Amino acid sequence: MKANLLQESRKLSRPFCIGNGAKFRLRDHDPRDTGSFTEEDRPRAAEALQAGVHVLAEMQERLYAQNRYAVLIVIQAMDAAGKDSAIKHVMSGVNPQSCEVTSFKEPTPEELDHDFLWRCARRLPPRGHIGIFNRSYYEEVLVVRVHPEYLLSQRLPSEHGKKLWDQRYKDIRHFERYLSNNGTVIRKIFLNVSQAEQKKRFLERLNNPEKNWKFSAADVTERAHWKQYMEAYEDAIRETAAPHAPWYVVPADNKWFTRIVVASAIVDALASLDLDYPKVTGDKLKDFAAAKKALLAEGKSTRRR
Repeated sequence: MKANLLQESRKLSRPFCIGNGAKFRLRDHDPRDTGSFTEEDRPRAAEALQAGVHVLAEMQERLYAQNRYAVLIVIQAMDAAGKDSAIKHVMSGVNPQSCEVTSFKEPTPEELDHDFLWRCARRLPPRGHIGIFNRSYYEEVLVVRVHPEYLLSQRLPSEHGKKLWDQRYKDIRHFERYLSNNGTVIRKIFLNVSQAEQKKRFLERLNNPEKNWKFSAADVTERAHWKQYMEAYEDAIRETAAPHAPWYVVPADNKWFTRIVVASAIVDALASLDLDYPKVTGDKLKDFAAAKKALLAEGKSTRRR
């Protein structure tokens, strides 16, 4: 059963995987895509998600016990694409002891006094853990590229221009290669929501008092830069997709499908690690035998009394 689920996860997530960005074009990826699922298949999709969550929880336990690899999941998207809900549903079954979600917002003064990778490097997951970045160092080639005026607060020593973005892509590639070489498995997820669907979700937030808190007027302002953002995302994916740090361009107009693709991508990543519980050998086996003998003897002495 588990082997079938792993195969299904790979089959479901691989069509959205970009391991080489040379020919990547965002227009080739439909935000409304639901793969082999239709609207009538939503109950089947819900079952697939629950199965994926169950397998993910089991594999996370092995990851933690083995303590050899770390897993970093980077999630990037436009506002209202469903980042928070994807994290909530996909990671619902994992042990919080070995999983941490970090949301990166506007940089603090302290963070601006360091290089652009610093604040994210501080939150990297240790071995045996899963770390999820809700936004990340990619903001520095996305929102900062769309709003280059933000660079003024970074007080960079060099002049701005295209060379800056090329250098940051290069720094990100080297950073992710370094992490991969040292046992961190990286998977980057772009939730590809359409502009029309984003508008629909913004209106839902405005019309539903219980969702008003999710809305910010700045979100609408950013819609005016949609084309620039899409160009920035396309370039970022094209420049940084690699076999050891692939991007998953996940259709995000249908949240029920988005979640099973995200879950499948994470399960597929864990399945690539040959995870298993540590084997007990040598002196430890002798210690275990002695401990078992002592525990059994303790029970006998209690019964005699």
